[in-house]
Amino acid sequence: METHIEAGIEQLRQKLLLMASRAETSVNQAVQALMQRDYDLAVKVREDDNAIAQFEIEIDEMAIQLLTKAPLASNLRLVTVAMKVSQNLERIGDEATKIAKRARDLAQEPPVKINLDLPNMAGLALGMVKDSLDAFVMRDSAAARTIIPRDKDVDALNKQMQHALTQHMMENPATIARCLHWIVAAKSLERIADHAKNIAEEVVYLCEAQDIRHTGKGGSAALQTEMEHKRPV
Repeated sequence: METHIEAGIEQLRQKLLLMASRAETSVNQAVQALMQRDYDLAVKVREDDNAIAQFEIEIDEMAIQLLTKAPLASNLRLVTVAMKVSQNLERIGDEATKIAKRARDLAQEPPVKINLDLPNMAGLALGMVKDSLDAFVMRDSAAARTIIPRDKDVDALNKQMQHALTQHMMENPATIARCLHWIVAAKSLERIADHAKNIAEEVVYLCEAQDIRHTGKGGSAALQTEMEHKRPV
């Protein structure tokens, strides 16, 4: 029975990795469509959204089947975390679709003459996604904890872009509609980083059986302090 459960868990893990790859590709293509004003690519990303949603449905079904077999506590955590990771990946796919919609609309309008570091923001957010998934695969809670504070860097870039775009709209009222598209796209990248942070927090729970959501205990410094408090005197 245990061997059968382990095989099922490996299938679940592989399905989750396929979903992760699809979600990352969608974000990359959505940002590419936005920056290169590629209407056709933007439409393609929107059409591919259903595939990511289908992955979530299939992963949930696989997880429920595994849960009915009463796995050990460690495997039970793995299955429940896999479902939560899948949910966050589906949300990442949703945000990619939002970016693609803005890219599609902007491709049909004159460009906004303002320098925006959206590719850097996208790189930071996708880096968090990739690293959080690597931490999940390796079951590396220390690595996961270092990812969590990086969310603040993406938040800071988002605020900078919101400020720059707001200023540009005030000075150039004719660009308001187009600038709002960019504001929504930047916000979607900020939310993608939030979902990557969520995945990292789930990895900590998987490895340590400790729920650190909403506790402010994500970073490596917090981990050091926490470990010091646990040392015997």
